Amino acid sequence: MGWQKTFTLSQRSKGCHLITDEVYAQIAPGIKDVKAGMLFLFIQHTSAALTINENYDRDMDMALDKIVPENLEWMHTDEGPDDSVSHTKTSLIGATISIPITDGRLNLGTWQG
Repeated sequence: MGWQKTFTLSQRSKGCHLITDEVYAQIAPGIKDVKAGMLFLFIQHTSAALTINENYDRDMDMALDKIVPENLEWMHTDEGPDDSVSHTKTSLIGATISIPITDGRLNLGTWQG
């Protein structure tokens, strides 16, 4: 049996943010009876991405800023100076993730978020 829900995350500043608890609060009713399944998350924003990582490792901000520096000669700056930076990081990381569901819970590793 499939289930789908659209929800809005709270607004955040630039950077990597742990959103596991906020997502879980939204999806818990829909997965509570799932013995074995898969959660597919998609973010509808061109300047945001989803990744599973060590549940908030500040090194990700540093690494992404080095890979995609803000001081490049970006051509698309209509929406602000960090717009192309954010779009590029989103393209590199991706807008979707999938997470196994086991016995009504997200089956993440101990440090994953």
